[in-house]
Amino acid sequence: MTSVDDRIRALPCWNGRIEIAPLQGGLSNENWVVTDAGGQHVVRFGRDFPFHHVVREREIMVATAAHAAGFAPAVRYAQPGVMVSAYLSARTCNAADVRSDQGRIAALVRRFHTEMPRHVSGAGFMFWAFHVIRDYARTLAAGNSRMMAALPGYLALADELEAVQSPLPIIFGHNDLLPANFLDDGTRLWLIDFEYAGFSTAMFDLAGIASNAGMTAADSDVLLATYFGEQPGPDVRRSHLAMQCASLLREAMWSMVSELHLHAPGVDYVAYTDENLARLDAALEDYRTRYGTTRP
Repeated sequence: MTSVDDRIRALPCWNGRIEIAPLQGGLSNENWVVTDAGGQHVVRFGRDFPFHHVVREREIMVATAAHAAGFAPAVRYAQPGVMVSAYLSARTCNAADVRSDQGRIAALVRRFHTEMPRHVSGAGFMFWAFHVIRDYARTLAAGNSRMMAALPGYLALADELEAVQSPLPIIFGHNDLLPANFLDDGTRLWLIDFEYAGFSTAMFDLAGIASNAGMTAADSDVLLATYFGEQPGPDVRRSHLAMQCASLLREAMWSMVSELHLHAPGVDYVAYTDENLARLDAALEDYRTRYGTTRP
């Protein structure tokens, strides 16, 4: 069997001898730092994940477009199943970083939303969290998931949260704005990991930033006001809090599906599912306290 080192050494993009080291942090992909005579590079291995709507060819296209637009490191080499990008000497952000730097985060994401449509190519991909949740439910039912009994409740909740979404323009979203997908080189912020990028509205990214970073309601208002250029109205605030719940439900169901289909080294998908369900319960309690229950 060919080892990971052998696969990396066989790539035709290196300049002289190379050194290989693992890069920690991925939930579904293998990432490595490779150093050659030209500097440092990130090697990312990953296959298509139809169950997660992930197509690597599209990911490579978006990563290339994001570099052209000034948001991401350069893609140095790509072939089916592998992408080599420039390594950035930058710090991986955590939740506290995102909470304390809302202004720069909001400005970066707004520019990404508005500028990326001029750079992406090929067939347009639509990301709508509520479709993803419903499709995950079908996948979980077909796989006889341990969470089968909970699926009707998840679907009813998705309908409820979708019904209160405010109409917003279509933008090109990242759709996976975990804190670790922001990098800070001390001068500017960068974005990485574009597996789920596609056309959407801004609300899923804005909700993902807030829920993944554990923002308070006051934090979220600052984020929204900076993004939209004005204080958010009550409908936008409600949509945002509802979408935070949807973001956490989608992340939990992502993990449930991963329990069935993925085996990333060192990743406990059951624990990750339970963690996100607990966070969903807390967010939903906040939402219910403010707005009650609204059935579509």
